[in-house]
Amino acid sequence: MVFFGLGGLLQFSVLLINAIAILSEDRFLARIGWTSSADPGFGGQRDDGIKARLVNLVSSVRTLMRIPLMFINTAMIIYLLIFG
Repeated sequence: MVFFGLGGLLQFSVLLINAIAILSEDRFLARIGWTSSADPGFGGQRDDGIKARLVNLVSSVRTLMRIPLMFINTAMIIYLLIFG
């Protein structure tokens, strides 16, 4: 019974990561002001607000999870086709 809850949580997390990964910075994120600015470098002022952290999270997910998401999505589709 516990595994049904974990499967739903896994599906939800993969779908959420997919949604973050496909956001277009030019079309969507720039309209709401969530573009990533240049890194200030060493000794520069950094804005560590929540908005800056969320922009950094979206950028990181788009960069790091692109290739692994292809394999995760393929495995999830095959699993769901076989076991429903």
